[in-house]
Amino acid sequence: MGEAAQAATAAPDEGFASAPADALARARAAARARGLRPGVKPKRRIKDVPGGAHKKGRDPMLLGDELDAFVTERGWKVDVAVGAVIGRWPAIVGPEVAQHCHPVEFVDSVLTVRADSTAWATNLRLMSNTLMATLAREVGEGTVSELRVVGPSAPSWSRGGRRVQDGRGPRDTYG
Repeated sequence: MGEAAQAATAAPDEGFASAPADALARARAAARARGLRPGVKPKRRIKDVPGGAHKKGRDPMLLGDELDAFVTERGWKVDVAVGAVIGRWPAIVGPEVAQHCHPVEFVDSVLTVRADSTAWATNLRLMSNTLMATLAREVGEGTVSELRVVGPSAPSWSRGGRRVQDGRGPRDTYG
């Protein structure tokens, strides 16, 4: 047998040895493209299971899927996400921080948080990058674009018995 014949018979064997590795690499790339990650089981959808004796559309639907569709259809996705943040505020920021501040309003993707003292308001402003990252992870990127921290509200002393003519005002009496 000549050298060309030996090379021709050796080449297919080498190709067969790398074929399983190539197939595995293609399968992994396809799974990554579909959003699957190693170690995470794909969520099984009951919708994918073919129905029984009834016509299409009569099989029971998953309640969670129907609620998601309803919320999306009405355009309430952001409102529901923000409601979840307000409802789970202590779990998101931690119990110690939650004792000293609470969310007040959410308007045009700006979340306003009121602190119970000016010291805590300053502390929250310093922690705003960390809080924004946590909020993005909890409700999705871009839902909360700005975190506005305000201190405690004080009564106005512009009129009344405690008013001082040309005085400097109450200063930090309430915080």
